[in-house]
Amino acid sequence: MKKTLLVIMITMLTFVGKAYAEMSYGVSLALTKINADGSETEGGEKSNGSVDNKVFIPSLFAEYAYSDTVSIGLDYIPLKADVSEKTKKRTDVETSVTGSAASTTTSRSQSAQAELSNHITLYANYMISDTYFVKAGVAFVELNTEETLGTGSKYGNEDIYGGVIGLGAKSGNSRFELVYTDYEDVSLTSTVARAGVTTN
Repeated sequence: MKKTLLVIMITMLTFVGKAYAEMSYGVSLALTKINADGSETEGGEKSNGSVDNKVFIPSLFAEYAYSDTVSIGLDYIPLKADVSEKTKKRTDVETSVTGSAASTTTSRSQSAQAELSNHITLYANYMISDTYFVKAGVAFVELNTEETLGTGSKYGNEDIYGGVIGLGAKSGNSRFELVYTDYEDVSLTSTVARAGVTTN
């Protein structure tokens, strides 16, 4: 699916762009705020958290004017973006009692981050006046987890989809947009089962 979408974008840029005057191409720069919240459940213990990040993200787009009021486009972000402004870190100390009633402690360092990559949006713009338009579409992105957990837990990556809505204004060859993307919920299970923990 990912390769197909990328090939479609390249084809539009090189072939359709030569064949139709209605095609347009461009580069955009967006100030993007990323918000994410979630929870982790291990051995009956549940932890919640939320993170955010603000980044400037460039993208490439190709757009076809289907009519005077409707255009269809494909937007690709070639860079990666961290979900959290900084890597989350903590140290957990566990205390246990041995058979001789002597207590021992175990310290585990936990580090977690996630990043978004290969973000693609298929969208349509509808002009509601000579200046203003509304946007709607679907987005695809790869969510890559980057964790180093003293517990030994390892989480994989996931492809996720989202819905896109927005408002915009055109002025000459420039365009300004305010766009919101809501991604689907993701559930990841550790590929490493911890000994003595039910349920991992």
